[in-house]
Amino acid sequence: MTESQSHDRTVHPDATVGYAYSDDSTSPVIGDGATIRSGTVIYDDVTIGDDFTTGHGALVREETTIGDDVIVGTNTVIDGQTTIGSHVSMQTNVYVPTNTTIGNRVFVGPAATFTNDPYPIRQSADLEGPTLEDDVSVGANATLLPGVTVGAGSFVAAGAVVTDDVPPETLAVGAPAEIRPLPESLAGGNDL
Repeated sequence: MTESQSHDRTVHPDATVGYAYSDDSTSPVIGDGATIRSGTVIYDDVTIGDDFTTGHGALVREETTIGDDVIVGTNTVIDGQTTIGSHVSMQTNVYVPTNTTIGNRVFVGPAATFTNDPYPIRQSADLEGPTLEDDVSVGANATLLPGVTVGAGSFVAAGAVVTDDVPPETLAVGAPAEIRPLPESLAGGNDL
């Protein structure tokens, strides 16, 4: 199949850019240098910067703002009303719920799951996703519970279950996650 190219963008013909979810929604704004692969759906009312790349089957829902040089991996879901900074890499099968904030230079490993509902099914509550500050790395299969903040420069280990805030420049490991000093080999930020 051929791909359409305009404004220095490549959009696979099996991708949907501009899924109208209401009668008054507006087309998404996507910067230059985008590569949007097959099966990807980008809703209306989304703003994305330059050099955006998706894997296959990614979903970006309404009222999401994404910075420059962001990778949204295959089958990754961004469930809307979310803010994502620049130089962010989200690998395959990442789940980002409504009302999540992700800073700049953040890496999210495969199958990491963020949550936003403190009382699923049992009672009504405000939805509050996690906040990942700048230079955070989250390992594969990690789970972040509603409302937690992962401080700047921190690492969440693979498989960790983060139930409380993670201070800046620390390591969260285990289930539930314990906070440890950041090993020197990991100190000094993220090299995305």
